[in-house]
Amino acid sequence: MNLRAENPAAATGMAPFWTNAQKALRPVLGYGLLANLLLFMPTVYMLEVYDRVLNSGSVNTLLSLTALAVVVYAALSVIDWVRSEMLFGMGRQAEAEWAPTLHDRYFAAQWARTPTTDLASLQDLASLRSFAGSSTMVAMLDTPFALLVLFVLLAIHPWLAATTLLAAVLIAASAVLTDRSSRLPLAQAHTHLHQAQQAAGSGLRSALVVQAMGMGHAMAQRWQTHHQAYLKMQADASVHAGRGVAFSKCVQTLQSSLLLGLGCWLTLDGKMSASGSMMIVASVLGGRAISPLSQVVMQWRQIMQMQLLWRKLEKTLATSAPKKPSLSLPAPQGHLRAEQVSYGLPGASQFLIRQVQIDLQPGMLAVVMGPSGAGKTTLARLLVGILPASQGKVRLDGADLYTWDKQALGPHMGYLPQNIELFDGTVAQNITRFGVVDPAKLQQAVDMVGLSPWVRQWPLGLDQAIGVAGAHLSGGMRQRIGLARAVYGQPRLVVLDEPNAHLDEAGEQALMVCLGQLKQQGCTVVVISHRQSVLQLATHLVVVRDGVMQAFGERDQVIAALQKAYEKQQQQGGQP
Repeated sequence: MNLRAENPAAATGMAPFWTNAQKALRPVLGYGLLANLLLFMPTVYMLEVYDRVLNSGSVNTLLSLTALAVVVYAALSVIDWVRSEMLFGMGRQAEAEWAPTLHDRYFAAQWARTPTTDLASLQDLASLRSFAGSSTMVAMLDTPFALLVLFVLLAIHPWLAATTLLAAVLIAASAVLTDRSSRLPLAQAHTHLHQAQQAAGSGLRSALVVQAMGMGHAMAQRWQTHHQAYLKMQADASVHAGRGVAFSKCVQTLQSSLLLGLGCWLTLDGKMSASGSMMIVASVLGGRAISPLSQVVMQWRQIMQMQLLWRKLEKTLATSAPKKPSLSLPAPQGHLRAEQVSYGLPGASQFLIRQVQIDLQPGMLAVVMGPSGAGKTTLARLLVGILPASQGKVRLDGADLYTWDKQALGPHMGYLPQNIELFDGTVAQNITRFGVVDPAKLQQAVDMVGLSPWVRQWPLGLDQAIGVAGAHLSGGMRQRIGLARAVYGQPRLVVLDEPNAHLDEAGEQALMVCLGQLKQQGCTVVVISHRQSVLQLATHLVVVRDGVMQAFGERDQVIAALQKAYEKQQQQGGQP
């Protein structure tokens, strides 16, 4: 398997690894040479027993040879273990070096709304790491050392070496033919497997919708189509690989007998030792010479799969990842400005949000209202910096919010999306954003959203597991935990998208208390809501319709202006 990048572009992302790998391979190959030399011990032991011990009848010689053999076998076991660990170490090094890059690239692609296979590459990388120290990898590295055995056979008799070399050539030719015939089916099988996993994953993520709307059969059929194609391609590859394995086994078995027969004939012809021990030695050594190559052929399908994964990883790492400009700035105070902000999808001719102008100082609370589909959620994403403005700028303390380093900005930001996204873990982990837990800040966030009574009822308190995506929680409880996560650590800007959508009356009251505390702390708050109950705490009001900001200003002034406009329309017989 060619593990080296075939072009400079592909090699660029792997250059540091290859520099270290070449250094690490040298002792691995050195141990491999030593191990293959020690593997001559069984042959030497057998030869000495036949030629020396049986002829001399010396028990002491037998005991000495046996003791030496035990020491050699123990050393061989240690060497094999060390070599395997060194190969596993190379795999772990590659995973440690590339996994963070692939992980970051995946999230960067999600941020940029671009297609990516980086998540699948993480799984491929784990498979390559496991393969690095496998017996198949060891056999591949041992194959060149078969030349040692050929030289020994050549010293015994050239015909024995020629017979072994012919068997090796036949097995190698079988490997080449197997490669050519199974490469395409394996590549197609891998593609269909990825598509089947994507289809199954999307169905599982939306299981409730699928069940409620009777889409189960259609989704299962979609998965089944790709899965059947995967099985067919896998079966085709297995047929080709099976032929190669069967032929390899046949050659290996036949070669052992042929060497024994050839050694016997040479002994009878007087061209080898008359004791007959050399013909047995030749038979054993012949099997040793082609054993690694035979193992490689038998595991050819796995090797081909690993080669496909490697080439895919090369291509992924050679491809430029989506890059986001990043600014490192001081901690913000919370002055939020949207300067004539418009946003449209890439390639679209119309804007989803047009000409939004907002100016909020720390301690102000703005409520964004408007009908469904008006663009409120898009506006929320612009205000937290996860979408780039097509025109204009969203600024926090005068700096472009979109280009602000999110790792540095994150602790000062709070965001509750409309679709609450919780993660498999405990309540505390979700609230503290899976970072280092500050007990005081955690308790403050829990108290702010009114979670304390429920925490006392849970058997494990804040260490209660919530399940995947908060599956063990009600909609209202998920919303409260999401809200606690948004206010954790006293952020300077908090954007809440429909924070009371799943709250009952008690939850609504807790939300009002929380919003009041945020204002008192000098936090800038933007709340998107259909409910007018939050207006009592608002200092400002934003009205959006069809992506256009129709009004922005102090709450009472905007309400008065809207009321006046409504009355005027009513007098004219128009529609509000």
